[in-house]
Amino acid sequence: MTTHDTPKAALHSAPAADSPNEASAAAGGTDLYGETIALGDFMRAFGSDMLEQVKASNPPVYLPALDRQLATWRHRTAVMQGLRRKPFAAQAEAVQAICKLLLDHGEPAAVLNAEMGSGKTMMAICAAAVVQQEAPRTLIVSPPHLVYKWRREILETVPGAKVWVLNGPDTLRKLLSIRAALGLQTRQPEFFVLGRVRMRMGFHWRPSFVVRKLRDQGQTWATACCPDCMQPLEREDADGNRLWLSAEFAEAALSDRRMQCTSKGCGSALWTLIRPGTAKQSMREIVGAALQQLPTIGPVAAKRLLNTFGEELLGGMLEDNVYEFLNLMDENGDLVFNDRQARRMERSLASFEFSIGQGGYQATEFVKRYLPKHYFGLLVVDEGHEYKNEGSAQGQAMGVLASQCRKTLLLTGTLMGGYADDLFHLLWRINPAVMVQDGFKPNARGSFGAATMAFMREHGVLKDVYKETSSGSHRTAKGKSLTVRTSKAPGFSPLGILRYVLPITVFLKLKEIDAKALPAYEEVFEPIIMLEAQAKAYRRMAISLVQILKRALALGDSTLLGVVMNVLLAWPDCCFRSETVKHPRTKAVLHLQPAIFNETTAMPKEQRLLEICRQEKLQGRRVLIYTIYSGTRDTAARVRSLLEVEGFKVAVLRSTVDAAKRGDWVAEQVDRGVDGIICNPELVKTGLDLLEFPTIVFLQTGFNVYTVQQAARRSWRIGQKKPVRVHFLGYAESTQMDCLKLMGKKIAVSQSTSGEMPESGLDVLNETQGDSLEVALARELMAQQ
Repeated sequence: MTTHDTPKAALHSAPAADSPNEASAAAGGTDLYGETIALGDFMRAFGSDMLEQVKASNPPVYLPALDRQLATWRHRTAVMQGLRRKPFAAQAEAVQAICKLLLDHGEPAAVLNAEMGSGKTMMAICAAAVVQQEAPRTLIVSPPHLVYKWRREILETVPGAKVWVLNGPDTLRKLLSIRAALGLQTRQPEFFVLGRVRMRMGFHWRPSFVVRKLRDQGQTWATACCPDCMQPLEREDADGNRLWLSAEFAEAALSDRRMQCTSKGCGSALWTLIRPGTAKQSMREIVGAALQQLPTIGPVAAKRLLNTFGEELLGGMLEDNVYEFLNLMDENGDLVFNDRQARRMERSLASFEFSIGQGGYQATEFVKRYLPKHYFGLLVVDEGHEYKNEGSAQGQAMGVLASQCRKTLLLTGTLMGGYADDLFHLLWRINPAVMVQDGFKPNARGSFGAATMAFMREHGVLKDVYKETSSGSHRTAKGKSLTVRTSKAPGFSPLGILRYVLPITVFLKLKEIDAKALPAYEEVFEPIIMLEAQAKAYRRMAISLVQILKRALALGDSTLLGVVMNVLLAWPDCCFRSETVKHPRTKAVLHLQPAIFNETTAMPKEQRLLEICRQEKLQGRRVLIYTIYSGTRDTAARVRSLLEVEGFKVAVLRSTVDAAKRGDWVAEQVDRGVDGIICNPELVKTGLDLLEFPTIVFLQTGFNVYTVQQAARRSWRIGQKKPVRVHFLGYAESTQMDCLKLMGKKIAVSQSTSGEMPESGLDVLNETQGDSLEVALARELMAQQ
């Protein structure tokens, strides 16, 4: 779908209707046998028949009423019932649908598009247990901070499971042991959990050569030579002549890529590995450093433990059985650690990995080169939407793994972020045959640029902006110049959903699992009115900067665009400090705005936040506060000080807290009795179950639809007992409203690919929905179900 915008548009009124029926039809009614029926009445009268017609033309793969009579359904149900933890009925149906799609229909990949908190991990483990009856071994690609959550849940769910964690410095050693065991038959369920970062990480290397002094034409030259055959290395000059490679330039010449000796019969590598951290440590130093990574153990305690038990015993415990370490006893038979220390260390040990061995090799490359194709029966890709970018190393690595595994299961709560090209590369990596069949394939140079644009034009929304300007006059005529600029907009066609999403996707909403399993969920958008002085300063700043921006754009200078947008978006929340806007290239001052508020005076949005916190504290509810600004615009520290002045106990989660330890950090703050936590939504958008914070407040959202949707559901998950309320706060008549409107549109498109018409808090800002006949029809159809 393509829309056309021009700087100057002429608006024409519609022609007058010739009859009352035509007028009614123009207003949204339908003329049927001389009667006028409103669109809503028409859909309520005939919607069920239309829905049945759609189902008949696009039959679902899995129909519970029919499939329950099959032996395969009973067998797979028996496998799930044999697990230690049993899935909910709706989760079991989703697993049945996935298995039928992959095993019975032979699809190479399936997508589980389940709402955040609906138990995607549990469903993936159940699906893997079923698939392993036919295709042994499951490889799981996970965000690094969720690797040990996967291990814990697998061990708690699958009886007798063996879990390999491929996320630490000993990943290469484990991969080598896996290769050494090729051909050995085992009936034990095996799971391999690979961290997303470790998946794409290669090894460190440097050029390797020796320097020899060789004589040529009466002169002695320091020449780089092969370390094996000792023959001089050669290079070509501009005329194609072969010359000896000087030792002075050899390091730079051999650093671009890993090369081999070209001498006849040699072929030795001209590179060698570099181990990270070249300083050698003793066993005692390695174990002591590992002990100090655990909470409550400092240098003194680590030294005391080493003196008492020795590095060999402690190192063996940490490497093989970390939980035995918690029950360590002294010579008198007394426990070394008290209950409080044991609880804190137990949380930390869930994500702790200790290894004496070192070594690095890209895990994806190892699987491709040294393990048989289809060695892994199922590839489970957690947070699958993170692999959508074209040139990302992790996206390409995931595509390699998908090609080496028999089946692929993609887990996501937000399949797309609002734009059609969000799906293009993801589909290419998990289901390339369909894309090639439809003609979306790379060109002769291997570039996907043209295919991506064609996919966007066919299934997405592109805006072609035409600009006509007068050029210099010719001798006999006036000249005009026409330029066209193409940009993408939120939207994905129903045909694209029908062609690429529905055939391989299983949908599940939290509300479908169990009416008693989840409390109520509510999203509220609250426009905040700026104070008079604040509003005047903002309008003055906006008028001044927009005029400067327009003049710059007229001259073809777009460097100011990001600066102006960021300032207008951030200033209403940061007017407690002076704002100096400078040109990014010339450093000229464009605008200087003094501070409106001091450090102790709360701004209108902060006043509303304080009111929410007071109300929630009276009800015994903790509050999770999202703010996106840091550095010079550190709003987190300011909000913390304002809340502490009012008597609230709060903590700020910073990016300096390691991702794998954030769950433990949050648990520590809850133990301290905090009333709220302040953080950037990017820090908690995946993997954390923040059930202790049933109220969430967005002071700002940013533009990432994945982050907003994931962060908004952090506490509305299975196990939550209290109603969840999410507040979106934005300053009225500011750029923040434009940001929230765009977010509302992107969320609407994102959720439309999940089989749902959104009714989120930001939906009230989505003005285009009221003008869309398709949306009205879709809402009425959804109401029929």
